[in-house]
Amino acid sequence: MEEYLNHTIKTIRPLDNQAMEASRARQDNLTKPQGSLGRLEHLAIKIAGIRREARPVLEKKAIIVMAADHGVAEEGVSAYPQEVTRQMLHNFAQGTAAINVLARLIGARVVVADIGVKSDMGPCQGIVNRKVAPGTRNIARGPAMTREQALQAIGVGIDVVQTEVARGLDIVGTGDMGIGNTTAAAAICAATSGWPVQAVVGRGTGVDDVQLANKVRVVRQALEINQPDPGDPLDVLAKVGGLEIASLVGVMLGAAAHRIPVVLDGLISGSAALIAAGLSPVAEGYFIAAHRSAEPGHKAVFAQLRSSPLLDLNMRLGEGTGAALGIFLAEAAVKTMNEMVTFDEAGVARKK
Repeated sequence: MEEYLNHTIKTIRPLDNQAMEASRARQDNLTKPQGSLGRLEHLAIKIAGIRREARPVLEKKAIIVMAADHGVAEEGVSAYPQEVTRQMLHNFAQGTAAINVLARLIGARVVVADIGVKSDMGPCQGIVNRKVAPGTRNIARGPAMTREQALQAIGVGIDVVQTEVARGLDIVGTGDMGIGNTTAAAAICAATSGWPVQAVVGRGTGVDDVQLANKVRVVRQALEINQPDPGDPLDVLAKVGGLEIASLVGVMLGAAAHRIPVVLDGLISGSAALIAAGLSPVAEGYFIAAHRSAEPGHKAVFAQLRSSPLLDLNMRLGEGTGAALGIFLAEAAVKTMNEMVTFDEAGVARKK
């Protein structure tokens, strides 16, 4: 599996400067004051570099939701029982969850994959069964998974995005489901950033003050017991991560290898992006941060990725909901660039 990962990483290329310059030149000649569309202009230029096209089109959209359970849930770190992971997958499959609503709004398909749900999902139309293990082990007691399991889950993510590329894909959003996963994501953020544990642990599903203090204790204990090496992204992932986080790493790297923009959701996707960028710094250029989560650990993500989110709506649901809104803005950015006319085309006088 490590060879599969290394092959994917070697395929990732830097953004195309020529396409970006051509895109920038068009932006500067559209019928508007230069720079007046603000970050939408920069976003369109970045997407041009990713797609290697001066005027990219984002018609075929998908949000990939990876799902898995976490052994650390037994430490009481969530306000919801673990069976909610399985129940929500059925909700996704039926098209009735928040992500389904927002995906329909932007015209994106939702792809849901079981990477490590604890219970047996059985035959379920609308869910891709690629289970690596029935959840991770309790990170407060030892490593979440083996290094080989982490690599296998990354490989699943690469496979899933390649399947979507074959169906037609211009842009992808990342989503997640897994009770206990904000604990694992906070542990990744603390391990990779060096930030204090209390600065990256949030309320997740809405825990109270007592549960929050316990969650901080659990993350601190997980780091002390496992001693993840911040210089080895796979070590961090295997020791304190999650199967769905690992598979999102694969989605991000696989999409970058196919020159597809990756719109990141919240903290869980952010923690996966830290691992992906650690494995392939070039891949970081393909990431678009959709929104700033209400989870405090997301600040550590942005500090390490040196990026700014497009939106700040105090969201913390996950599922890819923030990514869906980010995809909408990405499409708005390229549409304004492509469908507006230049001063010459419109016969409009330029400023003096």
